[in-house]
Amino acid sequence: GDVYKRQRQGVDYFTIHAGVLQEHLAYVRDRLIGIVSRGGSMLAKWMIHHRKQNPMYEHWEEICDVLRRHDVTFSIGDGLRPGGLADATDLAQLAELSTLGELTERAWRKGVQVMIEGPGHVPLDQIEFNMKLQRRLCHGAPFYVLGPLVTDMFPGYDHITSCIGATNAAWHGASMLCYVTPKEHLGLPKKDDVKQGCVAYKIAAHAADVALGIPGTRDRDDELTRARAALNWQKHFELSFDPDTARAYHDEDLDVDTDFCAMCGHDWCSVRISKEIQEFASGKADEFQWDRAKVTGALTAEQQEILERRGVLSPEEIHRLASKTKKLVGAEENKASCHSDLVDAEDARSIQLVQLGEA
Repeated sequence: GDVYKRQRQGVDYFTIHAGVLQEHLAYVRDRLIGIVSRGGSMLAKWMIHHRKQNPMYEHWEEICDVLRRHDVTFSIGDGLRPGGLADATDLAQLAELSTLGELTERAWRKGVQVMIEGPGHVPLDQIEFNMKLQRRLCHGAPFYVLGPLVTDMFPGYDHITSCIGATNAAWHGASMLCYVTPKEHLGLPKKDDVKQGCVAYKIAAHAADVALGIPGTRDRDDELTRARAALNWQKHFELSFDPDTARAYHDEDLDVDTDFCAMCGHDWCSVRISKEIQEFASGKADEFQWDRAKVTGALTAEQQEILERRGVLSPEEIHRLASKTKKLVGAEENKASCHSDLVDAEDARSIQLVQLGEA
């Protein structure tokens, strides 16, 4: 009755957990956290209580006829999806996934469209395998994932832990990403939690599209980079995904649009310096152009004093310093210690004159 009612209200798809079977329940016993899907846990309890097979599975064709009549799509739920890294890619999950492939074919034969719900907690190194296995077992039916989270120890930040997994899943073929908020596992999300979750998953989807090389996907990124390189702050904000937040963060420290930001300051702004280098190298900067040699300005008093102190010695100072040096090398009475002991001064002078004459 509820299925008919919701379809008449105009829903586009139903999530139905028809893949959880009686024979799968034995695989759940060794799990760390058991069944985390609401639909999966309720149906599992129903099967244990009534000792019967999943009624959604047994009445699948009848449900297909109802959905076909109103052009509603199946979202075939994964009631045995892992609720922690320790349970990822286990027998319970894979046994249900095989059943989802069967249900997909049965729905297609009835003319009903299908998408498959994916796992929510998977280590990063297992995501690619999960994506490829789903495509093979479910005959290429669109796959959407609940993240997945790649670590379980950051409650309050699961929009980030799941965003990492979502990026990887999308890169390996996910058709849709189901976003996660910071309140995941903790409570119902508020308005800002929803925003944070949506932004995180917008990042994940866009990053995957860029990695997949979808034509035109990176155009806006490149345009923003050009604005950033030109230090055009207004254009920079206009091209950003969330202009209000970007502008607020910028103006918090520096409320004027100038040729640097408050992160490094004017003197150390690498973008500003790089821009000067590029303009100099290409000869485009007016301040680096000149038509003829120019006479420089007069030296300041400080500059003149520096030059006066810089090694300009009078003859008297030279003799005085030479006299000090003579004492230091012990040459007041005899030869200096740096002179040869094998040749006397007159012979040495004669050799020097001969060598100079030959030169």
